[in-house]
Amino acid sequence: MGYTRWCFVVLLLGLASMPARADFQVFACEPEWASLVREFLPEAKITTATSYLQDPHYIEARPSLIAAMRRADIAVCTGASLEAGWLPTLLQRASNSAVQPGRPGLFYAAEHAQLHAPHDHVDRSMGDVHPEGNPHVHLSPDQLPAIADALAHRLGQLRPEASGDILARYIRWRGRWSQHRAEWRQKAEALQGRSIVIQHTSFTYLLNWLGVDARFELEPKPGLPPSASHLSQLLTEPGLKNVDAILIAGHQDPQPANWLAGQIQKPVLVVPGTVTDSGETQTLAGLISMIVNTLEATVQEESGGSL
Repeated sequence: MGYTRWCFVVLLLGLASMPARADFQVFACEPEWASLVREFLPEAKITTATSYLQDPHYIEARPSLIAAMRRADIAVCTGASLEAGWLPTLLQRASNSAVQPGRPGLFYAAEHAQLHAPHDHVDRSMGDVHPEGNPHVHLSPDQLPAIADALAHRLGQLRPEASGDILARYIRWRGRWSQHRAEWRQKAEALQGRSIVIQHTSFTYLLNWLGVDARFELEPKPGLPPSASHLSQLLTEPGLKNVDAILIAGHQDPQPANWLAGQIQKPVLVVPGTVTDSGETQTLAGLISMIVNTLEATVQEESGGSL
């Protein structure tokens, strides 16, 4: 359903909507999806399996998470094998028929996005590569609306008595997102063609959208920790001297980035890889704004105060 038709649906259903069930239980695999659910269904009780201080690839299927999954009306996860190391165990041990594969109660965000860099064949020699493509789509300004649209539809399907309110909140969210995206696009003009070093592909969607070159990676292969030999080899890359900064997520070990920064005399930017519990980065829009503003300020400083 297109954005315009959503408006008509909201007009038809908004007044007829009943209050949402206060006991609607949501299991969010990552904080970004908990934040998005909260935009559309603030009354829901949400359990989040991971935090911005954790790598979502590696989570223990602990008893408290199994219990939360057992209670869930919907599980909202990234998919694309991001949670392959722990989500299947949670689903199996929870034995909740509502959130099994193929049921409306299991929502994978990646199924509603065009993932970058898919692979027809993967093996362990390639590192932590996802055959479906890069799963870190939560930082894609262009793809989030499609994911949000699908999520709002799914929540409305599971909570029909609240569907009008959910759709109305989605419409408001979509309008705010469009405004933010216009602001980011304007700031991106100063970032076009700039270059940074990253540790992992977590920021690739946003950096590509901004026109920032992120060809240099601290990881020798996806998911493998930076090694001394790889960092030494990285120093021989001719284009490395032209980078503006080294960008890492808050949950990543800063030592490799700090070492390289000392060698090339460039700043290390540490930002959250996903939404946080407080401050401006509690929402996806706030997180992206923070990252864009950080990059803009760094590029301006590297350029001597003028762009």
